[in-house]
Amino acid sequence: MSATAILLSPSATPSTYHRIVSPTLQIPSDPQFSIPVGLLACQRDPLLRELLTTVVSSRVSQTQPVRKGKKESASTTRAPTLEVILHDTIVFPEGGGQPSDTGLIQTADERVWKVLQARRHGGHAVHYVQVEDDVEMDILQFTTGAQVLVKLGDADWDRRYDHMTMHTSQHLLSAVLEDRLSIQTLSWSLTNAPAPCYVELARSMTSDEIQSIQATANRFVFEGRNVHVEVQEMGKSNEPEKLEDHARGFAKAIPTDYTGGIMRVVVIDRIDRNPLHNLQLFLVPQTETLARSNTTSARLYFFAGTRLIEYLTNTHKQLTATAATLSCGAPQAPARVEQVIDERKKAEKRVDDLESELAKYIAGSVAEEMGQSSSSVFVKHVHRVDDSVNPLGFLSAIATAFTGFTRAETQYLLVLTSTPSSQSVTGTSVLLILGSAEKHVKEAGGLLKEKLDVKGGGKGTRWSGKLTGVWKAGREDAVISDILQVTLETGTQ
Repeated sequence: MSATAILLSPSATPSTYHRIVSPTLQIPSDPQFSIPVGLLACQRDPLLRELLTTVVSSRVSQTQPVRKGKKESASTTRAPTLEVILHDTIVFPEGGGQPSDTGLIQTADERVWKVLQARRHGGHAVHYVQVEDDVEMDILQFTTGAQVLVKLGDADWDRRYDHMTMHTSQHLLSAVLEDRLSIQTLSWSLTNAPAPCYVELARSMTSDEIQSIQATANRFVFEGRNVHVEVQEMGKSNEPEKLEDHARGFAKAIPTDYTGGIMRVVVIDRIDRNPLHNLQLFLVPQTETLARSNTTSARLYFFAGTRLIEYLTNTHKQLTATAATLSCGAPQAPARVEQVIDERKKAEKRVDDLESELAKYIAGSVAEEMGQSSSSVFVKHVHRVDDSVNPLGFLSAIATAFTGFTRAETQYLLVLTSTPSSQSVTGTSVLLILGSAEKHVKEAGGLLKEKLDVKGGGKGTRWSGKLTGVWKAGREDAVISDILQVTLETGTQ
């Protein structure tokens, strides 16, 4: 693969973005050695999407790349991967709170290989390349000195751009919070798109404070504050030089296992200086904030860039759809929703009142029938077709009302049942047994379990259960009638 055979796309990153401030620091040019993390092409030129480079080393990976958020079973068969170190790369290795890029590598035989992720090992960026065929043959495409083309596909680029946008926004947000309200950022999370990211703060914020911080951050955006990176050599002990007093979070910025010898300081013009090895945009993106707090800390959620656009687009669609359903304009939707909720609450109360009144009426009718009965034990089956949300609750209301009509010496056994109007083999009917004697109630419940496979139980003079399937009057009603007849016969003995 010759350099003249490939036309590389130009980058849009400003020439002032990457600034080497150490007079003796130079970007290694020997293709036999890898450029250390801190000076990689993706860090020098974050908008670069193609890079012609050479292979420094490769080997079959002994570990599998970790893909966060995806669970795999123990029996899952994983494709083998190669660990490839290149002279330079545009695939950012995970670090500084920013996830790894994904990408593509095109080899001399024109084959395109997926880069599942990149990790930093010491000071080197290691690419985990997916192998689909014979690993022993495939590794021959990555021999030392082989020329390869590293690329970011459309999906890879969208992921990269989103990560840079959210990370730059986090820097801006944390700097403004610390400068204006003296609130330090304890940690932050770069979540999977399109969910909002968040910063963990030492205390919660008021709505006015949130609005003020958001307005200040976006004012800096509209002013066109630039972002650039200053690169310098670390000391012999790999300890960085002391930064200005307003630099934030240095102790957490440089990993202890980093051996690249490079310190990068991300600078937002007249706002923030922070040493990090991750990628930033050269302009601060617009930011929107949300908040949620708990007793120990507070999370301030924020959107920026494409996530903000997607959030606003989806919110507008939802608002428009809601307004159309409510037959009103979008500005009137919140008031209309409140009105609908209020009307529903009133309707539900009216239904509850009517059900209570109906339950008393049914209970009174059954009690009147019991008063006219000459049997020593009054037995009755009351069946209803009811599509209410809580049919068992309605049967319980009937039972409660009925006990108010009975005398202490009255002997009775009632079976109350309810089925939905539309039945199916998976549908559920509910049953409630109410009696004056615990013995009769327990016997009736046991017979229902035995003859109709009803699932249920009870205590004292009440028993409730559920029957799954279609309720047929000639079958289930007949069984209940037989059960009541047994109670009637045993009660007269």
